[in-house]
Amino acid sequence: MKNALQHLLRPGVSLFILLTLVTGAFYPLAVTSVVSQLFPEEASGSLVSRDGTVIGSRLIGQNFSDPRYFWGRPSATAPQPNNATASGGSNLGPLNPALVDAVQGRVAALKAADPENDRPIPVDLVTASGSGLDPHISPAAADWQVQRVAKARGLTVERVRALVEKNTEGRQWGVFGEPRVNVLALNLTLDATR
Repeated sequence: MKNALQHLLRPGVSLFILLTLVTGAFYPLAVTSVVSQLFPEEASGSLVSRDGTVIGSRLIGQNFSDPRYFWGRPSATAPQPNNATASGGSNLGPLNPALVDAVQGRVAALKAADPENDRPIPVDLVTASGSGLDPHISPAAADWQVQRVAKARGLTVERVRALVEKNTEGRQWGVFGEPRVNVLALNLTLDATR
């Protein structure tokens, strides 16, 4: 009986060790090596530096609240907004009263920040993305904020709208996704504008 048990256990344990090494060490190392060669900027976090100091990432949303800047999508991470270590959606369904309350609060805050703007607010300015870290907004969401940003910066609406157009990215490979605006890149362009 003891030999039969050893005969059965040895292949199982050996296979477990082999698969642990393959899937837990060799495969992740190979993928990391290939990705860092093919996509070096993305693999290192797409970090953005200013004057030698890292100020953000093109891949992770930033929390902007100053009226002089474009604001990104609300973050579902808590307690700190855009916290990459707490990535995840809110898991609130469309009929959940907590989601309705959150959206109504965001709508009220946006209207208070720009009371002259009576256009409908784009949905991506009042709902969080699936990860809660989305660095992009739709061109419509950027356009909705143009008037507030132009006024706060003393720029013309046309000038700010041109900066939004300049920072609008098209569909990936011309096919996938929708046009989008990277909020950090747009705000950095604004800061460089005189």
